[in-house]
Amino acid sequence: MPTSFLFDGPDDAHVTILLAHGAGAPMDSASMNATAKTLAAEGFRVARFEFGYMAGRRTEAGRKPPPRADKVMPEFIAAVDDLGPTNGPLLVGGKSMGGRVASMVADALFDAGRIAGLVCLGYPFHPPGKPETLRTAHLATLKTPTLILHGTRDEFGSPAEIATYTLSSAITVQFLEDGDHDLKPRKSISGFSAADHLRTIATSVDAWAKRIAK
Repeated sequence: MPTSFLFDGPDDAHVTILLAHGAGAPMDSASMNATAKTLAAEGFRVARFEFGYMAGRRTEAGRKPPPRADKVMPEFIAAVDDLGPTNGPLLVGGKSMGGRVASMVADALFDAGRIAGLVCLGYPFHPPGKPETLRTAHLATLKTPTLILHGTRDEFGSPAEIATYTLSSAITVQFLEDGDHDLKPRKSISGFSAADHLRTIATSVDAWAKRIAK
C-alpha cells in the first residue's frame, strides 16, 4: 500500500522534513502535532507517516507491539519513495524509534543524493534502565549530517552517558534543559516551558539546515 502522509507547512518550502513516530504513539500524537506545527511555522514543509504496525492500530487489526527497528527500515525507504520529488533538500528523521530507524537508512539515502540530513527528536540511545544495551554502533561511522535534539532528563540516555559514546563527527547533539523523552521540561524547575523548547527545536533545526542543506 502507498504511504499515507500528514502534511504541515507551505508546499513550496525550500526544505522538507519527513518524520516517523515513536514506538508507542502515532504520527498525530500531541507531541508530534506540536513539533510538526512549530517546524511548519518556521517555514519547513513537514511530512509525517506511520509504520504499518501503528497504522494497523487504527483498523480492526488492533494493537500490535512495535517490531524490531531493522524490520521497518524498508518502510522508511518506501516512504521516501512515495513522498516523491521535493521542492528542495529533504531531511529525514523522527521521534525516538522513528529517528533511530531513519538513522539506520540515512547513509544509503545520503550516498544516493536523496537526502541532505537527519533530524532525531529524542534518540533512544538505550532502553530505560538498561544503559548497557546500546543502540549506537552505527552512529560511530554515520556520514549523514545529523542533528540530535535530546532532553537532559531523557531516560533513554543522559548527557553524562552520551558523553562516553563514540559518535561520528557528522553528529551534533543539542541538549534541551530538563527535557524528558518528549523534550518537555518541568517549568517550575527549569524555568522553561514546553513552548520555549518547541521554539528552540524549530530555530535550531532551521539554523542547522541552512548550514547543511543549500
